[in-house]
Amino acid sequence: MMLAPEQIEADQALLQLGQRLRADGYRFTCVTPATHARNNAREGAEQARTLRDVFGWSRPFAPSLVSVDQLRLLERAQVLVPHGELLTSAVRWSSLDELLLVHSAFPTDARDAVFFGPDSYRFAQVIHEHLQHSPTRVEHAVDIGCGSGVGALLIARAAQHAQVSAVDINPLALRYTAINAALAGVSNVSVEPSDLLDGITGTFDLIVANPPYMLDRSARTYRHGGGELGAELSLRIVEQARERLGRRGTLLLYTGVAIVEGRDALLEAIRLRLAGPEWSWVYREVDPDVFGEQLAEPGYAQVERIAAVALTVTRNS
Repeated sequence: MMLAPEQIEADQALLQLGQRLRADGYRFTCVTPATHARNNAREGAEQARTLRDVFGWSRPFAPSLVSVDQLRLLERAQVLVPHGELLTSAVRWSSLDELLLVHSAFPTDARDAVFFGPDSYRFAQVIHEHLQHSPTRVEHAVDIGCGSGVGALLIARAAQHAQVSAVDINPLALRYTAINAALAGVSNVSVEPSDLLDGITGTFDLIVANPPYMLDRSARTYRHGGGELGAELSLRIVEQARERLGRRGTLLLYTGVAIVEGRDALLEAIRLRLAGPEWSWVYREVDPDVFGEQLAEPGYAQVERIAAVALTVTRNS
């Protein structure tokens, strides 16, 4: 991925900021947008008082709250945003175990926003459980729609001999993934622009994906899943993975599904696509009720709940 010189300088500044925050013991657990909004609406939360307020809760801050070096790095990274007499950061930093990850600030209104949140933690758990129990050695893996790079980084750290591709259609996601890989000290992750698997070649021992699964009126890349109820991208991933998994290769798909009158239309569609002896697969609900606030949005009038689900598919031959 080729970057302009000013982007290279900006990304280097973000990397240095991440290194400073990690050295200072900074940690932040990223929550849902609804929980984030409720916390920021509380009395006393109008202005940042700590670094977690600045880089986690995305609250306006006085320049004197951060060090001169941190302020300079924010300026060089081009993520310093005026907010009246105060400033805000256009990025957040969140923790996942020992990883520290840069992603978009709250609220994530921009079309190219880079997502990280509770889904990322559940996605990470699905990957961790698979890597602990799978007998198949991973040589070539890909994280589809990598976002902040969570999937790619977890695989790369667990299988340091493997070649791991992180792909996304969002250039900002690729930049943030590269920064997060450098901060994590992994050298076996390559970032590449690709619409799902269309832009890269080869077969894979492991394909992971945490695609968007909502209906989003603004069609934001990180959030809009397409189709009638947000399942289009998830099904496209299953279809492409069938063609690109090597022998004994596995797809790990963490996604969400809108349940209507007790019916899981995604599961029904997957049954059709994975019929036959070539595939072994398991589909399970990870969380029966996520993002309940979405039910008030257009298109969800008949939806009872949104469930987080995990699909594991293995090619038998």
